[in-house]
Amino acid sequence: MTAVRALLADGRPVLLREVTDTDLPALRALHEDLPAQDRYMRFFSMSRTVIEHYVRRFGHGADARFGALGAWLDGELVGVASYHAMAEPEHADIAVSVAHPEQAHGVGTLLLEHLGSLARRRGMRYLHADVLAVNARMLQVLTDCGLPAEIVRDSSTMSVTLRLTDDESYQEAVRVREMVADRASLSSVLRPASVAVIGAGRSPGSVGNAVLRNLVEGGFRGGLWPVNPKAETVAGLPSYPDVASLPRTPELAVICVPARAVPDVAEQCGNRGVKALVVVTAGITEHPELADGLRAAVVKHGMRLVGPNCLGVINTDPAAALHAGFSRPPVPAGDVGVVTQSGGVGIAVLERLGQLGLGVSTMVSTGDKYDISGNDVLMWWARDERTRLAVLYLESFGNPRKFSRLARHLGASTPVVAVRSGTSETAQRAAASHTAAAATPAVTRDAVFAQAGVIVVDDLDDLVDVVALLRTQPLPSGPAVAVVGNAGGIGVLAADALARQQLDLPRLADETTRELRAVLPAHAGLSNPVDTTAGVSAETFAHAVRQALTDPGVHAVCAISVPTALGDAGEGVGDLAELAAQLTKPLVLVRPGQRTQVELVPAGAHKVPSYSDPSGAARALRAALRYARWRSRDPGVIPDLPDIDVTAARAVLVDCPESGWLAPDQVRDVLEAFGIPLVPSVLASTPEQVVAAQRYFDWPVALKVVADDVLHKSDVGGVLLDVGADAVAESAAGLWQRFGNRLKAVEVQPMAEPGVELLIGVTSDDRFGPLIACGLGGVATDVLADRAFRLVPLTTVDAEELVESLRSAPLLHGYRGAEPVDVAAVHDVLLRVARLAELLPEVAELDLNPVLAGPRGCVAVDARIRVVPREAIDPWLRRLRL
Repeated sequence: MTAVRALLADGRPVLLREVTDTDLPALRALHEDLPAQDRYMRFFSMSRTVIEHYVRRFGHGADARFGALGAWLDGELVGVASYHAMAEPEHADIAVSVAHPEQAHGVGTLLLEHLGSLARRRGMRYLHADVLAVNARMLQVLTDCGLPAEIVRDSSTMSVTLRLTDDESYQEAVRVREMVADRASLSSVLRPASVAVIGAGRSPGSVGNAVLRNLVEGGFRGGLWPVNPKAETVAGLPSYPDVASLPRTPELAVICVPARAVPDVAEQCGNRGVKALVVVTAGITEHPELADGLRAAVVKHGMRLVGPNCLGVINTDPAAALHAGFSRPPVPAGDVGVVTQSGGVGIAVLERLGQLGLGVSTMVSTGDKYDISGNDVLMWWARDERTRLAVLYLESFGNPRKFSRLARHLGASTPVVAVRSGTSETAQRAAASHTAAAATPAVTRDAVFAQAGVIVVDDLDDLVDVVALLRTQPLPSGPAVAVVGNAGGIGVLAADALARQQLDLPRLADETTRELRAVLPAHAGLSNPVDTTAGVSAETFAHAVRQALTDPGVHAVCAISVPTALGDAGEGVGDLAELAAQLTKPLVLVRPGQRTQVELVPAGAHKVPSYSDPSGAARALRAALRYARWRSRDPGVIPDLPDIDVTAARAVLVDCPESGWLAPDQVRDVLEAFGIPLVPSVLASTPEQVVAAQRYFDWPVALKVVADDVLHKSDVGGVLLDVGADAVAESAAGLWQRFGNRLKAVEVQPMAEPGVELLIGVTSDDRFGPLIACGLGGVATDVLADRAFRLVPLTTVDAEELVESLRSAPLLHGYRGAEPVDVAAVHDVLLRVARLAELLPEVAELDLNPVLAGPRGCVAVDARIRVVPREAIDPWLRRLRL
């Protein structure tokens, strides 16, 4: 295990790594310094002799049967946790010790999380600890960690058994602990009591000067000190030559010095005890010596870091009043949270939100994000009542699976909107499988967003359109939209725009039509879209919109008003905002003559979004509907799957070929170990054996060549189908003649019953983990490109959505009179493939193509697996990027 940093419950970073022989003196000192009572709780003895016996066990080096992790705080060992395998397979004894001053700060719990992950990767499944019944603190650590626990009391001792798992309840327990620790840590960034601006120049054109002035003009109430060795005052404040000269230790330092000076300044901040840095300076990442120096200072002194190469941070909470960046002031206070990797995008988002009349709660520009990332900010927002909507611009993910979980948790109550980047990427991975070739980074990113319920937009125009609706209107309960307009042509354009977004224009209820007929001119159009005609008054137009809102078959209303010489018919529509809120139906306006793309029209205690074009309104309604459906859906469960033998599958991977591609019999053994159905097959090494195999099956067969340099067999004539007894000998001889010495064997399979051809596959990424693909299969799979993707772990709902999101999904449900296929069997295969990918991290690529889905189940006809040496990544472990 490589060394990692993680946060204690109070927000302090601590270093975790495996204990080595060189740590024995520190290990001995840790236990000898324990108070007598602590020593008795730990060893059941007051004698110091037991300490020496314990320490000696560490001198033999770590292996799969023994492991120990230490926690270092400011260079001092403050805790250790170890496991030792028992005689019973998959069981280990554990022990935890924490320095007395650091108890109750989360050291033991953090060590237990990482020790459990290490032991699990090394084959352990159960951890045992004998604890004195009076040791309430240790018992609480064990029972509150989130792992399933069994406790047996024997006189004065409690025997605790923990089952190592990563199920939803354990992940949730870890997430809550991480959120508490992260929020405590980020307080130094977003709620600092004092700030130093290092590199605060006197020139108004300098970045440091702009940062300092923003803090002053923004009303920051804490200690504020510019650092500039060449000035006595900056922006009216006394200046100091260096960090060491400051009157008090600042909690946050904003660094604006030239790149070459940043590592030294960071070291000065660490020596002074600064808790967090915002490094605005660019040009560091391009120079490894500067980047390494900055990282080293941050790690050495336990600081948090935003940047480098960032716009800064903002918190408009009056209690914080923090504008520690160089965006143009003022930044209005509001309830939209923003995190962005790009400073330019951050400035543009702030400007567009301001034009809309919306303000921000917090803004974090992560820049090159050495440390603090979007995941940290998501955890801050999860407990920030001021943030009602989150906006993200992320160009990369550090821990995508953790991002998915955090965004999903936040999205359950707060909309999360992401501006998509990198969609136009044309480069694909150099991969031999269909799945890996299709899974570009953009595809993987979109899969993360889809599972997390993130609302995705493609540009800033779409962003403000969607935000305007989400911040002012209730979520729609369905796709039915009523269009009411005073210009027929614009109404038709709106109907087309809504149809493009897969929204419905239902027939209005008879009662609604009668009410409209009673107030509208005789030549008005009463179907949906409703054309009130241009001559109606504002009162009449508002009445028509009211009737549409109260129609029981309508879920949202789009009101279109074009001003005429007679007046503006839409003037009174805003008064219906209260009614729309009561009915929980979004109301949007379209006013083609307005100067801005979208604006918010005040309507009493509410606001109504008004768009210059119906396309913007339609896209916003579609985004809101997708989010509403995601939020109200059953999330599904990760099911317990029977008939899975991981040990048998791992035994196959031990003898992996140099190419990485498993032989057909190895592929079969791995898939069978996970209960994945395959058509029977026989490997034949001579033409005579091919003939014998066909006779054994007594059925027409498929012949498939097995050769190291042939992966897409059908492309080179390496697949012969429906070969009967009368042609099998000639066909086999033809294959040997065509491929010669390249041919290792021929796989013989009985022809399967016809069905819908599907592709189910896996491709794995070191950061994203395994990605599951499902799509239309067969030889045309790449041409049709009808595929959907999800990251593991796969829930039952994920499996259903993978199938139903395909354009070809109707083929599975009895298209044009055909018998429906057994879709539940397809779901089962998807879940089993996902479990395989999760438990066998060595599987880099897997293709089942085609999988024949029929009325009585489904079966894989062809399968390939490529493996690479890879250790499982635990995405749920608490750890910092640095």
